[in-house]
Amino acid sequence: MNISKSLFKRAQDLLPGGVNSPVRAFRSVGGSPFFTERAQGAHLFTADGSQLIDFVCTWGPSIHGHNDPDIRNAIIEALDKGTSFGTPNPYEVQMAELLVDCVPSLEKLRMCNSGTEATMSAIRLARGFTGRDKVIKFTGCYHGHVDSLLVKAGSGALTLGHPDSSGIPAGFAAETIVLDYNDSAAVQATFNEQGSDIAAIIVEPYPANCGLIMPDTGYLELLRELCTTHNSVLIFDEVMTGFRVALGGVQEIVGVMPDLTAMGKIIGGGLPVGAFGGRADIMNQLAPLGPVYQAGTLSGNPLAMAAGITALNKLKMLQPYAQLEYFGIRVRDALLDTAKSKGIALQVPQVGSMFALFFSDSPVRNYNDAVASDTHHFKSLFNYALSNGVYLPPSAFETCFMCTQHKGEDIDLAIEILCNAIRAL
Repeated sequence: MNISKSLFKRAQDLLPGGVNSPVRAFRSVGGSPFFTERAQGAHLFTADGSQLIDFVCTWGPSIHGHNDPDIRNAIIEALDKGTSFGTPNPYEVQMAELLVDCVPSLEKLRMCNSGTEATMSAIRLARGFTGRDKVIKFTGCYHGHVDSLLVKAGSGALTLGHPDSSGIPAGFAAETIVLDYNDSAAVQATFNEQGSDIAAIIVEPYPANCGLIMPDTGYLELLRELCTTHNSVLIFDEVMTGFRVALGGVQEIVGVMPDLTAMGKIIGGGLPVGAFGGRADIMNQLAPLGPVYQAGTLSGNPLAMAAGITALNKLKMLQPYAQLEYFGIRVRDALLDTAKSKGIALQVPQVGSMFALFFSDSPVRNYNDAVASDTHHFKSLFNYALSNGVYLPPSAFETCFMCTQHKGEDIDLAIEILCNAIRAL
């Protein structure tokens, strides 16, 4: 029996759906998931002996590729000193200095253990700071599995066809106002009607959990203007885009400064981590200085800090963004040219090392456009690619990632396989 199938069968007896995160179950692309035995650079090596070019990159964190020797050595050095102390440690200070130096809007920050914790804490802090309850989020934007934010969410919830979740009290969801991304008129009207009750807007500035969606010209600037006018807090969820599209994230590229930023993924170097930060006057409302409580036993864990510091310092030194953009454009243009030659409708939104595939006639500007795309074509493309050595996210509503260890030959081979997959549709 296939080793992965055997492992998955055992896992299904012990883990709900056989997985510890829903999208890994391959429900939307068919078949059963493979199990990874090890990973190196831009490649996964499965328990069944296959080698795959990886365009998932641990869902974003592995911008330096898998098992980076500098990050591994930093973890080993930190491990020699202990795994966790329950006290402040020097790595935390160094990490905070790095983050404030890199991210334009950060004045103060706090470490936590996941992107979900970061968004949850940022929302609580915004409510505590403003004394208001309501929060605006956008359909298809996923901000972790936070009760009040798991409404019309993207990522795994959308993949499985459940953009809402059971187990969330109606009263929690009632405080969340859900609008369509890129609908300027709707957000303006909402502030006109309820502005004095709105604590915050939380937004992925480049939504990347229902594929990849780019903001209309002036849209992020409008969100900034409305929050400033109505004394609401603008929260950028840069868990995915932070340090990936630019060292300072989307806010560096577009020049729009949020009041708070949620971060994760890359800043842990592959280990569990999260952070949130922003204006000092808002952050000073956190305990022990202020009345908004937030805590975590493993927050600022020395192993995660050591890994993340190394990952960020390598980005500062290498500045790989132009090369990643070049590879991203090559993949995008090759796929679009092939689809056009076959008369297949395809959109490939791309920024830097991030890209997505929508089988659609017109550009995808929001959740409704995304779910209207042809997911059957994506399923066929995914399975062809996987069978021929390329691993894409197992969902039509996720984003592909590249890393600094994708070399020219990896990109050439991946382009050939993906274009052949389109020709086979």
